[in-house]
Amino acid sequence: MLIFEASLNQWLSKQIAEEKNPRRRELLQKGLGHGTIEYLKTIWYPTIGNFDYLYPEWEIRDYSNRYRYLDLAYIPNETKGCIEIQGYRSHARDIEAWRFKDLCLKQALLTLDDWLFLPIAYLSITEDPNVCKQLTLSFVGKFVSRPMSNTLGWAETETLRYARRRLRPFTSIELASHLQRSDRQTRRLLDKLVELGLLVIVNGKQRYRHYQLTSVTDTI
Repeated sequence: MLIFEASLNQWLSKQIAEEKNPRRRELLQKGLGHGTIEYLKTIWYPTIGNFDYLYPEWEIRDYSNRYRYLDLAYIPNETKGCIEIQGYRSHARDIEAWRFKDLCLKQALLTLDDWLFLPIAYLSITEDPNVCKQLTLSFVGKFVSRPMSNTLGWAETETLRYARRRLRPFTSIELASHLQRSDRQTRRLLDKLVELGLLVIVNGKQRYRHYQLTSVTDTI
């Protein structure tokens, strides 16, 4: 927790110090919303391990030239991703019509402007954190392609990329089809990556084991 708070404060201080836009700087100085902080603490930081390429309260303009702000913008290598934390009301169906229309319009504008949009419900952060972590891993995997370790061969590297883009755990048979290798070869490959701590086994008691990426890894 102390490591997270120190990293968060350093990240926000840097964002404020480097921001030349007075509107966004003022928003950052007011502090991030509770939902955004909870997502960063519970999901993003334990999963990704840093705040690289992540920008809170990112300012954009819509077709009417109005300013809009994204909870979190993820912008590596000139690509654009947006994470929005969706709050929950006790009577969500009673949300004002104008607010519902505006939320839909915001998502449509982002999509048409080539943003990859990832909405996260606040209740999912607290009740289904593992699902949110997997979604976040897959989201980041759409953008980032960091150099792999020199100790890994092509098959190991491609397996990690495959795992990064999956929204659910996968079996050795699924991976074998992707790599066009035998199931025996694929199982040996998976065992090696598990031993290296790059993959973990889930549903291990079933006939066919399922695998997924570990939460924090440099092999994106």
